[in-house]
Amino acid sequence: MTVAVPPALHYLALGDSYTIGEAVAGNQCWPAVLVSRLRRAGVLLDEPRIVAVTGWTTDELAQGMDAAALTPPYDLVSLQIGVNNQYRGRPADDYREQFVGLLARAISLAGDRPGRVVVVSIPDWGVTRFAREQGRDHEHIGAELDNYNTIARAESLRVGARFVNITGVSRQHPDAVADDGLHPSAVQYERWADQIEAVVRKALAH
Repeated sequence: MTVAVPPALHYLALGDSYTIGEAVAGNQCWPAVLVSRLRRAGVLLDEPRIVAVTGWTTDELAQGMDAAALTPPYDLVSLQIGVNNQYRGRPADDYREQFVGLLARAISLAGDRPGRVVVVSIPDWGVTRFAREQGRDHEHIGAELDNYNTIARAESLRVGARFVNITGVSRQHPDAVADDGLHPSAVQYERWADQIEAVVRKALAH
């Protein structure tokens, strides 16, 4: 008797350098690590469809989504965006407006299932070697990113999406960075995946 194998789940990852894994191997970015872990646990996921480019802001991600050949519905959609808004000194109110638009699109891409959308917080680049060598004000950077993350969390929970805070991990391990001194190392992405996997498992269970 042939046992039917369920189709693989489709995963869309939206973001910027932190999603695509700038400065690490392709299989070391956190979406790839997440998929690998879930597969080992028996969760059938196809290769993540990643729409992310280093340096993207919220509006640039929206433009990238417009240009991408997306095929919804996706069983899981992750969204991690905003660090470049902060880096370029953009107002938090602009971030909120554009993030809300991206979140609505993410929910639509997830088949109008907000619980299948997982928003990942922005890490604190102000604690990195790059920021120290540039003489950046890490307290100011941290405060602005906290504000952005507060917005993202509130808007996510308001519409029923899930939120994962990995910012604390980035602050606890400031030296777990790639050779550029700025972007996370493979070790740090693994630590992020620890936090993200638990939330994704809950999302896929509903």
